[in-house]
Amino acid sequence: MHYVYVLESFKDCSWYIGSTSDIKRRIGEHNSGNSGFTNQHRPYKLLCYIGLPLKSDAERFEGYLKSGYGRRILKNMIRDYLKSKGGFIYGEKNKQNYN
Repeated sequence: MHYVYVLESFKDCSWYIGSTSDIKRRIGEHNSGNSGFTNQHRPYKLLCYIGLPLKSDAERFEGYLKSGYGRRILKNMIRDYLKSKGGFIYGEKNKQNYN
């Protein structure tokens, strides 16, 4: 299986979207600072992930979620969950901190 995942930074609540065949290892790399782009925003928590049988499908879906329309759909999908946990959608006004 290949996974597309969304991480949220505890530091600034920014999101990172990625894909991998080993999700536990990859999240560990993000949180340990072994990933250049995410190093400044760590630590992270996993918001959601989806498993797909083909690597090409995972890469295509990752690209879609990183596009403007895909990111908008993703925000709408997890908006209620984040608000119920006292969080917020990155980039929205009236931000709240996590407890």
